Amino acid sequence: MRSLRRHPLFVPVLLCALAVLAARPTEAADGGGDSDISAQVARLYEDAAVATQQYEAGRQEAEAQRGKAERIEGLLDRERREIAVMHEDLGRIARAQYRTSGGMPLTAQIVLARSPDELMRGQHVFSQANLAVSNAIDKSRRAEARLAADEAKAAAAWQMLEKRNAQLASLKKDIEQKLEEARGQLQGQADASVAAGACRGAVRLDQPRTSFTQTWVAPVETYELSAGFGNGGARWANRHTGQDFAVPIGTPVRAVGAGRVAKVSCGGAFGIEIVVQHAGGYYTQYAHLAAVSVDQGERVSTGQRIGQSGTTGNSTGPHLHFEVRVTPELGSGVDPVPWLTARGVPLG
Repeated sequence: MRSLRRHPLFVPVLLCALAVLAARPTEAADGGGDSDISAQVARLYEDAAVATQQYEAGRQEAEAQRGKAERIEGLLDRERREIAVMHEDLGRIARAQYRTSGGMPLTAQIVLARSPDELMRGQHVFSQANLAVSNAIDKSRRAEARLAADEAKAAAAWQMLEKRNAQLASLKKDIEQKLEEARGQLQGQADASVAAGACRGAVRLDQPRTSFTQTWVAPVETYELSAGFGNGGARWANRHTGQDFAVPIGTPVRAVGAGRVAKVSCGGAFGIEIVVQHAGGYYTQYAHLAAVSVDQGERVSTGQRIGQSGTTGNSTGPHLHFEVRVTPELGSGVDPVPWLTARGVPLG
């Protein structure tokens, strides 16, 4: 990670950018229609991802700053010890100068000197002692000034660290709160569609700029695996027919490969679902969605966002139910994990 110290404008620009994200009003607050909620959630989802990324970058920089501050504290302790030693040296020089009559008046030294050479040697010793004392005093003063500057630097570093972290955390929390509210609205609309047995229609989502070079991808970008293929339980009539991905409501769902949308439906145990037909005779299903962004019969590409996850139908919490089948209908499923692994997409 690049150091913020080499880029002094990074922090204010970052905070301004996040402030813009946090300040963007929701569509509901602006009186936007219900059909816009999917796009709103998708936008807030991206904003939250940016805020989280920048917050983590700031947190890592904070750790580096913490280490720097601890090193400064170590330096301060060393400088304090050095100053204490200097003070001891000053006392030792002063005592030695007193014992050797270094402070004797020049007239007395002339009277007591047994020869001009002895007088010159005495003057030389006296000058050297004064020079040593003067140098020690100057060195001590410089060290004390450096100590004061380092103490101020350490205090400023900690203050900047705490202020930046507080700002980043506040902006991140604000965006996530807006996202949570929008997710609730999206799921409410989805539940109404399922209850009515009629889909609201496709709401187009902005597609990621990244073009996928691989033929197959995971159905969601970030996830935790939950119920797997073949699991038993009271929630299923026989056994679990797919792989569940635990993700928040509104998470963009991707087509795992290129194909054609064979089915879009709302209602029943799967809630809102999409089935995509792929070359080679396989079908993939994406169920318990909150919204769809494709129409039946539409061609899709690898990684294209085709919907948003939810918890519609027979679902106990937000997740994506993903199946791989040899027919478009339930009952012909194969285990999605080894199927995707064999196509270069290991899950875990």
